[in-house]
Amino acid sequence: MKCFHFSERREDEDGSSSSSSVSRATKVSWARSLSVASSAVDVRRTSEYDVSEVSDSLAFRDFLSRRRANRLRVFSFAELRSATRGFSRALMIGEGGFGCVYRGVVTVSGDGDDKMDVAVKQLNRNGLQGHKEWITEVSFLGVVNHPNLVKLVGYCAEDDERGIQRLLVYELMPNKSLEDHLLTKVPPPLSWMGRLKIAHDAARGLAYLHEEMDFQLIFRDFKTSNILLDEGFNAKLSDFGLARQGPSEGLGHVSTSVVGTVGYAAPEYVQTGRLTAKSDVWSFGVVLYELITGRRSVDRNLPRSEQKLLEWVKPYVAGLKKIHLIVDPRLEGQYCIKSVQKLVCLSNRCLMKQPKSRPKMSEVVEVLGQIISETLPSESITAEAEEPEAAQETEEGAMVTDSTESTKQGNTSWRKVFDFKDIINLRNASSGRLDWRNWTPVVRTW
Repeated sequence: MKCFHFSERREDEDGSSSSSSVSRATKVSWARSLSVASSAVDVRRTSEYDVSEVSDSLAFRDFLSRRRANRLRVFSFAELRSATRGFSRALMIGEGGFGCVYRGVVTVSGDGDDKMDVAVKQLNRNGLQGHKEWITEVSFLGVVNHPNLVKLVGYCAEDDERGIQRLLVYELMPNKSLEDHLLTKVPPPLSWMGRLKIAHDAARGLAYLHEEMDFQLIFRDFKTSNILLDEGFNAKLSDFGLARQGPSEGLGHVSTSVVGTVGYAAPEYVQTGRLTAKSDVWSFGVVLYELITGRRSVDRNLPRSEQKLLEWVKPYVAGLKKIHLIVDPRLEGQYCIKSVQKLVCLSNRCLMKQPKSRPKMSEVVEVLGQIISETLPSESITAEAEEPEAAQETEEGAMVTDSTESTKQGNTSWRKVFDFKDIINLRNASSGRLDWRNWTPVVRTW
């Protein structure tokens, strides 16, 4: 995915205007599975992104000094090289501007019997920005602990004749990223309830960063590739290299250089460099639409009118009648339309033009919890309605009940057939042709 390119003047932390008029190009890479978005910049640009950006207040330094835990393990470079079989490309699970990520196995007990699967992220030794992001991740993940944040097991920091060696060791997330499941079309697709639960987990992670710590942390790069899934498909946020401490008490925003990924960054942040927690809320709204549609926020492979997700969905979400046309076709109608409508409304609230009009992430968590609780009963009813009518010849009362349910089921089937035809027509309009090989005629009999 393409990245930001800016050449405008920014305010520094004191509010004064920068005297430099040199064009500064920021490049943010898109990589899967524990790859940190990083920037390729000149010396002036990289000097702006310093550790002081994330540790510039007494409260933050006090937080680190009080909660600096000894739970982070310090690995030797030789140990991690052995764990990844010499950083074998066969074990590579991700690659980005930061460097490469490898799967490995480390020993977690002294006797050597207790093994742990981990993901080892190796810093590109030629990247200054990656080094700063490495420091940021160790600083934050070394002191925070939440079930919806990826766990940092330890790190490696060695300097020798080969140069600087900086590595991070995370718990392994076996189901990779949300991007892998949602956008790469790998079967089977995520169920509708699975998508709702992933959104809820991710919202809980952001709410913790924004509202539940001793200081506020703004993620700045929330997107599907930074949402990882464990063996139970529980979502955890990863890649804190671009994280930024929120504004001090009494201030409404933080003025900083603009970094992030195209298609996810809030417009007011891109235009002014003024960062707030509501910037993350905008990014969350974009990810909600990706969960609904199964499309990328920006996809240059689609027709021009459909390349930008938020522009494409706009005419379909103005009312409730056309919302079903944007739902991911891989779901094949297996979703609750009412929960889709409510999720669209929540996404629109997160994407309000005025940042102050957007909800807090704690409100988003509450709304998603309500949507999930209301969706569970309806899904169980739908599953029961699709079972064979095995009890039609029982007592008379049961026959009347089955007849009523059959009529309702028939109406539901008609609605699904109509929805499917609408989706086919919509897809054909964008592609200009109909692939009859994938068309299955629908025959209704009574």
